[in-house]
Amino acid sequence: MGITSGIVLYAVIWFMTWLIVIPIRITTQGDAGEIVPGTHAGSPQVHHLKKKAWITTGIAAVIWAIVAGIILSGVISVRDFDWFNRLPPISE
Repeated sequence: MGITSGIVLYAVIWFMTWLIVIPIRITTQGDAGEIVPGTHAGSPQVHHLKKKAWITTGIAAVIWAIVAGIILSGVISVRDFDWFNRLPPISE
């Protein structure tokens, strides 16, 4: 795995983790009972985005280290996902 593919892998894992972490412990304006005129009741009142970004970065780093370790060790390769035998045979 090259540097670019490692960065891309981390970015994909970070954004997937971000989309999971964002809705956790969110307080909406409807929950707080203080709806600002012109906004939706589901708009966030308290969102803690900075804290969630740091949490996401830590979780993504751990997941990336595990996935990168598996890829670099060769335990799982592209050939493991060749279910239709489309890859050419390994030349020795």
